[in-house]
Amino acid sequence: MQLSPLQSRLAASVIASCLVLLLYLALFSPQFALAAELDIIPTAYDAAELAYERDDEVETSGPVDLRSPKYDPGFALFDRGIIGRVADNVVTLENNQLETSNLVPGGIMTFVFQASSVSSRGVEDSKDSVELRRSLSDSEESPVDEFENEDITSEPELERRQQATKTLWISANTCEQPWPASPAQTTVEPPQLTLYVSTSTDNTSPGPLADANSQKETTFTQGAVMFNVSVNRDIYFSVSAPNVSSENFDTTKQYNFRLVASLDQYYYSYDTKADDDLIWVDSDARAALLQTKYLTNSSDQEISTLPYVIFAHNRENVMINGIRNSYCGLSNYAQIRNLEDGSSGQVTMGLKKSGAQNLTKQEFYVTGLNASSNYIGILARAPVESTSAQKRQVDNSTIGGGIVFQPTTFDTKPDGPCTFIFNLTLCDETQYAVPGNSSNFPNGTELAKFYEGYTQTMWDNFDKVMQQVPCETSSTAKYSLARDCADCKTAYKNWLCSVAVPRCEDFSTPDRKYLQMRNINATFANGSKVDKSLLSNYGHLKAYTSSRNPQIDEVVQPGPYKELLPCQDLCYELVQSCPASMGFTCPRPDSEFGFNTSYGLKLGSSLSCNYPGSAHYPSSGSTLSVSFFGLAYSIGMLFVLLL
Repeated sequence: MQLSPLQSRLAASVIASCLVLLLYLALFSPQFALAAELDIIPTAYDAAELAYERDDEVETSGPVDLRSPKYDPGFALFDRGIIGRVADNVVTLENNQLETSNLVPGGIMTFVFQASSVSSRGVEDSKDSVELRRSLSDSEESPVDEFENEDITSEPELERRQQATKTLWISANTCEQPWPASPAQTTVEPPQLTLYVSTSTDNTSPGPLADANSQKETTFTQGAVMFNVSVNRDIYFSVSAPNVSSENFDTTKQYNFRLVASLDQYYYSYDTKADDDLIWVDSDARAALLQTKYLTNSSDQEISTLPYVIFAHNRENVMINGIRNSYCGLSNYAQIRNLEDGSSGQVTMGLKKSGAQNLTKQEFYVTGLNASSNYIGILARAPVESTSAQKRQVDNSTIGGGIVFQPTTFDTKPDGPCTFIFNLTLCDETQYAVPGNSSNFPNGTELAKFYEGYTQTMWDNFDKVMQQVPCETSSTAKYSLARDCADCKTAYKNWLCSVAVPRCEDFSTPDRKYLQMRNINATFANGSKVDKSLLSNYGHLKAYTSSRNPQIDEVVQPGPYKELLPCQDLCYELVQSCPASMGFTCPRPDSEFGFNTSYGLKLGSSLSCNYPGSAHYPSSGSTLSVSFFGLAYSIGMLFVLLL
C-alpha cells in the first residue's frame, strides 16, 4: 500500500520518536524511585489488608484528609514503632526533660522515649557531622518533596549511625505520698510506686495489667528508682501508683513524682552501700557537727564550690518514711533542709583542710535540735538542672547527677554543761563539746575564746623553752637523730589541745572505762548534787573532784561532768618527739589513779579516747594514725614500764 505524502510524514515522525525513546532508555536507564529491596509480599495479605485503615463512620465517598491531626495511619507490613506515631495518652519525653506528675492511688501514667531522637542527637554530637538529607535552603519544595528527594546513597554513614548504641538512664523520685492517717502510726510505711519498662511494640502501655514477659518491673526503694536500657528502639515506660488502705493512710492525698530520661547519666540516684559518707563528729544539746570524708587526694587540690547538702530529721518523726532516698521528697518533708530561696536554714556549711596531709572535707554545723533526741543525717548532692534550650549547650556530665547517700545516725546530749565549740586558732582540729556554763558563757563563741586564751598561754610558755633548744644545727648536735623540733611542736600541740580542752559528756551518760567523772563535789545547774554513794566512794580523790585544767572549775564552773580521756598515744608521742631536758613523762599504766584517770586506750571502732580530729568514725581505720616508729616506741615504753 502506498502512503500519501501526509501519511508518510506522520509515519516517519512516529518511527523517529520511538527510536529516540529507545535510545534514551538504553543510554540513561532512569530510576523514577529509589528504595531498598523488599521481600516479596506474602500472599496472605490481600488488597484490603494493604489499604489504609479507615474509620467505619467516615463516609467512603469523601476524600481522606492526610494532613488532618485525627488521621492515624496503620500499615499491615509495618509496626507502629516504624511509623513513629504515639497514642494520645502517652507522654513523649526528650533527653533530660524533667517531668512532674500527680497520680491518685491506683492510677498509672505512661511515657515514651523515641529512638529517632537519639539518631538526630548522634549526628549533632559526632565529630564528623554527616547530613544525610539534602540541603533544600534554595528550594521551595514541601516536606513531602524533601523526603522523596532524600539522598540515601551514603550507606557507610548509615551503618555507622545504626551501630552507635546509646543507653537511656531512667530515674524518678517520689516527692509526695499519702500521709499516715494517725501520727501514732509509725510501723507501716506508705506503699511505693512502681516503674514498668517495655521495648516491645506489642506492649506500648506497660503496667500491672500488661504481659509480664514483655516488660520489666521495678519497685521504688524509699521513694526512688533507677533503671537503664539500651536505646535501639522506642522505650515505653509507666509509673503506677498502688492502692492505698484508707485505714492506715489519707487516701485523698495523691502521689507526686518527678521523672527524667537521660542519655547522659541518672538525673536522680541513691547510694545502695552504707559507706558512711557522712560522719558524726560530736554534738551538744542543741547542735551537732557532721562532716564528709576527704574530698581531695592532695593538699594542692582546691574546691571552689560546696558539693553537698545535708538533710536532718528526728528519728521519731514518720514524715520521711518511704522517701528517704528521694531528693525532692527530703526537700519537701525533712525537718532540716535547704529552703526554697536556696539558703541552708539551720545548717552552716563550709570547707576545711585538716589532717596530716592537709586534705579538704566539707562540714555541716546543724542547729535548732532538740535535747536528748535521736536524729538521722542524710548527705546529698543536688541534681544540676538544665532547661530544654540549654541541653546541648552545656557539658553533658554536669546535667543531673543528683545522689542521696545512706543515712547516718547521731544523738544530742541532755541539757547540761557540755557545749559545742569549734573554729579555734591554735587548736584548729578541736571540734567537740567541752565543759561549759550557759550562765557564765551564753554561747559557744564566748566559751571558745576562754579555751583559746588558755591554750595560747600554755603554747607561748612552751615556745619560749623551744627557743633554747638547738634546732638549726648539725645532725651530731641535735637532741635526736629520729625527731626534730618540728616533730616536738606538733606532738605538744596535739597533746595540749586534747588535755587542756577536755571532751565533755553529760554526767548522765552510762559509765564506761574511758569516761572519767570530774568535779563531782559541785552542784548541777538545777541545784541538785551527785548521788551520795558516788561521793562517799570518790569524793576524796582529786581526779574526781576537780578538772584537769584548774581554770575550768574556777572560771567556767560547769558542775559535774564526764571527760572522754585523751589517747595514751598522745603522751607517748610527746615524750619521744621532744628533748628529754623538757622533762615530759607519762604515768605508769599500773598506776590506778594516775594513768587510768588521765589517759584512755583505743578500743576497736568505738570513740574510746580523744585526739585531734576525733569523731564517731564507724571503723577504726579512720582513727589517729601513729607512725611505725612511734608505735614501736610506745610498745617498748609499755614493756619497760611493766617490768
